[in-house]
Amino acid sequence: MPAITSSNVANAIVKLVAADALPALMGNLVMGNLVNRTFEPTLAQAGDTVNVPIPPVLVANNIAQGGSVTTQNPSLGNAQIVLNTHAEATFQIPDVTKVLAVPDLLRLYMEPAVIAIAEKIESDLMSLYSQFTSNPIVGNGGTAITEGAIDQAETALFDAKVPASAQKYLIVDGSTYSQLRQIPRFSEYSSAGEAGIRAMIDGNVGKLKDFFVFRSQFVTKSGSGPVTTNNLGFAKDAIGLVMRRLPSPLPGTGAVAEYAELGNFGMRVIMSYQPNTLAQQFTVDVLYGAAVLRNNHGVQVRS
Repeated sequence: MPAITSSNVANAIVKLVAADALPALMGNLVMGNLVNRTFEPTLAQAGDTVNVPIPPVLVANNIAQGGSVTTQNPSLGNAQIVLNTHAEATFQIPDVTKVLAVPDLLRLYMEPAVIAIAEKIESDLMSLYSQFTSNPIVGNGGTAITEGAIDQAETALFDAKVPASAQKYLIVDGSTYSQLRQIPRFSEYSSAGEAGIRAMIDGNVGKLKDFFVFRSQFVTKSGSGPVTTNNLGFAKDAIGLVMRRLPSPLPGTGAVAEYAELGNFGMRVIMSYQPNTLAQQFTVDVLYGAAVLRNNHGVQVRS
């Protein structure tokens, strides 16, 4: 059995933080778990550009002789996403040895930092709503959302040839979600069956008009007086979220780094000593970029 040294303990602690930090990040994401994510364990730095492959749109042409078909534009497309955000959150633990004995103590220190990063990612993804211009905007700002607006949004994605097999999502703010729960046809058992029970008792809208409905605290609002809520209906390939690995600290700095990578997510955890506070400092950070991949796979839904 190898001897227990300060180096072994340091590595064990930073691995423990990394193992708990990534699930906590994923658990606090809404949009981040629904969009097209890509992660590779390759080193990158802020400002780098990543090419994300996009399936081409094929057009079949009849051939006069033989009745066979051929395709135009068969090459794979690419969308360029710039890694323009390095989000980090830092916290300190006065006595890290207690973390090994009491794992719940780590959660108290770590969760606020991870939630801060999740909120940054969510805000950046929701801010992309204005770039969806291919489909007509549905709904009216400053007014309650209606069943008709949801129907128009789904029809717009159908007309844009979003594949029927692709799951479609509707992200709304808390007030709009409440309005959806109060649409009589969706909240009464007589008209909506089990879905009405979920809306009435559990408060869960679930699925409406082929949209899986989620609520987010980071749906953007605009205007003054009657405020416009910029909800968003989209399919997975409408938005891309790209993450790449950040480099390890330079040797000799005394910092220890560990990576957590799971399900196209990746983050770095660095532990270093802070002499001013006599405590170990942990920095949780991610390098990412977000952009629209398919403009016609998203639709603005105002309320």
